[in-house]
Amino acid sequence: MISQTTLDKLAQYDTPTICNLIELFKVQPRTVGYMNERIQSRFPDMPPMVGFASPVTVRSAQPSHKEDGGYGWLEDHVERFSELSGPVVVVQQDLDQPKVAATFGEVMCSTYQAFGAVGLVSSGSGRDLEQVKALGFPVFTDGAICSHGYFHTVDIHIPINVGGIVVKPGDLLHGDANGVTTIPLAIVNELAEIADEFVEAENIIIHAMRGKKPSLKELKAVRAESKARVAEITKKIGR
Repeated sequence: MISQTTLDKLAQYDTPTICNLIELFKVQPRTVGYMNERIQSRFPDMPPMVGFASPVTVRSAQPSHKEDGGYGWLEDHVERFSELSGPVVVVQQDLDQPKVAATFGEVMCSTYQAFGAVGLVSSGSGRDLEQVKALGFPVFTDGAICSHGYFHTVDIHIPINVGGIVVKPGDLLHGDANGVTTIPLAIVNELAEIADEFVEAENIIIHAMRGKKPSLKELKAVRAESKARVAEITKKIGR
């Protein structure tokens, strides 16, 4: 289990720092697990988003063939939030290629937020962006379209592909102005425990380089000290 305390701790760090921490555990190649440049924060001034993925596939180009016209999808989706073990991040894969309409807006985001969602990631486009921003609800996408077309959800809680990676129900996501990454569940608790030490190790270099003109000797010294600190952290986690 991942406690809310741990999730709150992860939210104190930016997403690049989370990616650096994941690298220490050597559980995957350094080039996997995070979304590509198409998935960007629409509200980069908002703090980091941390939550468990609730993935769906969506369409807007043609009406739904379901008897209800697809209008029951929102109730069906929020009902499935209970399957997840904490705060929810809605993740949408827009099946329409090319995209023809927005896949989220003010009504949807208001509803998701009311039922415990802390953000939304979409390979589609959004609308009502000023209103969604006013909710304090972070969204990640690659554009905006003013109409929702024939929007409907196709499947709920299946593996989907967004931003070049596969997102499964319950995956832990972390996102901010720099993008969105997954965090392997097996290392989450250890990762949170070493985060402060790692940031302190990086800050040895950062603080030495700011506010004055350092010598090459100083640069070599602080880099060596930082590297030694990171080596201690890596040893602590058995990597």
